[in-house]
Amino acid sequence: MLARYIALLAVSFPNLQLIASVVTPLTIIPSLWLLAKIDASSTLLSSTQIFFRGHIISIIPACIGVSAYFLLLILNLTTPMPILKRIKSLAFLIILFLVLNIARIVTFSFLLANEFQYFDLTHMFVWYFGSTIFVVILWFANAWLFDIDAIPIYTDIKTIFWDIFQGAKKSK
Repeated sequence: MLARYIALLAVSFPNLQLIASVVTPLTIIPSLWLLAKIDASSTLLSSTQIFFRGHIISIIPACIGVSAYFLLLILNLTTPMPILKRIKSLAFLIILFLVLNIARIVTFSFLLANEFQYFDLTHMFVWYFGSTIFVVILWFANAWLFDIDAIPIYTDIKTIFWDIFQGAKKSK
């Protein structure tokens, strides 16, 4: 348990930029490639901006979902499970989030380029509410798929209190 929390601290705050530096190109390049498959003649990349059918699509950190990756990492590392299951679970979470996030970026780029009437409303709704719901659904799908019955943080706290209670009981 201690090793999991030390690992979480080691990859957390100082390394959010590291997470961003890894997932940003893994998100932007496939998004660009898929948009180029739709319309190669009008798709260009400049840093973190994609030019698609006359529109500039800025891929900002919120689009990349660095905080979502971090939240999924927190959920994984604060849930007791065997190491092999943890690795599979984390790979599942990261890969599925990446694939679905790329699909979201491509879909919204296509909607913007085709001047979807409710683009701004839909984009803001998905940004503020959909992303949270998405991470929750992804975590529950992961728990179901990998048969995880522990609850992040709560199970560890319960175990600590149980061990303290048992230790106090034995010393009497």
